[in-house]
Amino acid sequence: MSIYSGEAQLYLRHAELLRGQIPSFRQYPFHLPAVRELRRLEFTHPVTFLVGENGTGKSTLLEGIAAAWGFNPEGGTLNYSFSTQATHSGLHEYLRLARGVRRPKDGFFLRAESFYNVATYIDQLDEEPFGPPLKNSYGGKSLHEQSHGESFFATFVHRFGGQGLYLLDEPEAALSPLRQMSLLVRMHELVESRSQFIIATHSPILLGYPGAQIYMLDGEAIRSVEYEETDHYAITKAFLNDRSGMLRELLGSE
Repeated sequence: MSIYSGEAQLYLRHAELLRGQIPSFRQYPFHLPAVRELRRLEFTHPVTFLVGENGTGKSTLLEGIAAAWGFNPEGGTLNYSFSTQATHSGLHEYLRLARGVRRPKDGFFLRAESFYNVATYIDQLDEEPFGPPLKNSYGGKSLHEQSHGESFFATFVHRFGGQGLYLLDEPEAALSPLRQMSLLVRMHELVESRSQFIIATHSPILLGYPGAQIYMLDGEAIRSVEYEETDHYAITKAFLNDRSGMLRELLGSE
């Protein structure tokens, strides 16, 4: 297994919070644990995961990094400029990104909660009589004419072209366990094609990607952990190893 490594090969090397410019750490989004404890987040591997409980701010942090890079906060490529509702935070204004020597040839910010808006924007652009349809880059079929999971996977397979920076927010939301395994295969193909991933996830399957960097956001700190140290792994393993015992404890049944 040949996974390229070395910080010099990465497109995004670190994200630093300009703490001295923060108006107040009691205000959103700076009161969120992921932001409150952030100083400098180093990216040293082709695949980096952000994990933590709901409400820790990992998706907000990923959104801030995406917007600071130049992506539309709702998702898509660097060229997508639509806005359906301005609900994103101003975190990107207080982040300094260190870019690598090499520039990516491709990029995409995929977030589960607003992917519908991205699909709608693509259909709207394809109504204009200029150039080939954008849907050709997504497999030749409107994303709205596919299931949520199919449209996600079509994006991974057809739109992600390699030598790119890909930021994914909970990509497992629409994917079955089998499709999550297929996503691991596609991720590996893209990593072998000089791509970098930063992913916020709850999936113990995706977290199993070999050699990945995992940052745990536990509400008090942001720390690097091994796969087996994540709650996602430990809780899933405990449940599968003793489903009956776990259910008895959870449901209070005999």
